[in-house]
Formats: sequence, C-alpha cells, structure tokens
Amino acid sequence: MPKPVVPEEKRRRRRPTKSGTVLSERLIVETALRMLREHGSAGLTARRLGLALDADPSTLYRYFRGMDDLTLAIGDALIGRALDGWQPTGEWREDLRTVGLRIHAAYVAHPQAAVLTTNRVTGRANELAADEAVLDILRRAGLPLPDTVRIYHAFIDQTLAFAALDAASLTLPSDSLRADEDMWRSTYARLPRTTHPRIAEAAPLLATRMVTSAYPTALEMLLDSVAAQLEALR
Repeated sequence: MPKPVVPEEKRRRRRPTKSGTVLSERLIVETALRMLREHGSAGLTARRLGLALDADPSTLYRYFRGMDDLTLAIGDALIGRALDGWQPTGEWREDLRTVGLRIHAAYVAHPQAAVLTTNRVTGRANELAADEAVLDILRRAGLPLPDTVRIYHAFIDQTLAFAALDAASLTLPSDSLRADEDMWRSTYARLPRTTHPRIAEAAPLLATRMVTSAYPTALEMLLDSVAAQLEALR
C-alpha cells in the first residue's frame, strides 16, 4: 500500500539532510532529471536517488507516492519548462506554433526523461496550464467546441509523438545514431535509378532532411489545416 504524501507545509519543516540540503519536490525532480540524463531510466531508482540527495530513500515517499508518481512529476516539470516565460500574443497561429515548438524542445532537451514521460497524463498544474492555453487559443480563434477538441487532440498527440520519436533517437549510443544518419548517404544515395528511381532522384534531399526533425513541417501542415477551416467558417 502506498504511503501517504506529506502536505507541503509539513515538508518544509523537515530538517536538512546530512549534507545540509533541505529537500523539496522541485529538488528531487531536478536531481531525477540529472540522473536520467546521465544514467538513463534504468539508473533511476529510489535507492540511487536517495544517495544522490544524501537522504534515506524512504524520505522520497514523503513527497511522492512512489516512483511512478515521481515520473509524472518529471513529465509535468518538462511542460513547465516549456511554458516558462511564454505569453500569448493573441494571434492564434503564432501562439499555437510557439507552444508546440516549446513543448517539443523541452522534451528533446531531456531525451531520457522524454522517452519515459511523453505517453503519460500527469493531471498536474503545468500540464493543465498547457491544455488550458491550447484550448483557449483555438476557441479565441473562432473554432466551434467540437472542432477545438479535435484539433487540440491532434496538436497535443502530434507534438508529444514527435518529441518521443526524436528523443528516442537521441538516446541511442552515438555510434548507432551516426550509423542511422549515415544510412541516407551510404545506402539510399547509392541506389540505382533502374531499380529505385524515386529514391534515387530524391537521395540528395533525403540525406539532408531525414537527419532532422519533421516536427516543424508537420506542425505547419496542421496549422494550415486549421487556417483553412477557419476560412471556411467565415
């Protein structure tokens, strides 16, 4: 049975760890992000996190119900980083583009954490703020509620799916990543026109484009679709 989470006001009165550090939910999440970056998801355990914080592992359960609850907090922290400093301009296309690119960038900046959290629903403050912002952008643009929800769904899932895909590539060993990227030049670029005419003609462009994220292009295509729908409503 999971242990109850101690209310925030009681956590603040906890005495410092042996090294003098006062624990907080934010500090634990930041330390977990660092451990994920350095050791991957397999290296993130309560025992190792406790050692990194110079605290007994059981102390973590005063802040989180378990490691899964910590995972949700990590995901929410990434969304919080994406929204940090952002203010809507009132221009729906620019605002939606900016939010999407910010969320994608925040996850890709922490690829190990992204692989662990992009498919989760946290229900936490930052995720709720992002959802509210996207829905508000779409409604203020003039979309009916059913279309707003449909586009919101596509926007969020597309953003997180590309973040997961791009992050997964970045978690590969460097040799594997280079080998994958080189495949477009070493194999695709050498295919003869007699057997693969379309690949052969596109090879130079494929070698340049396929080693970058397709998210900005996919995002613009979604925005074009929204713009067309708004035009049809006028």
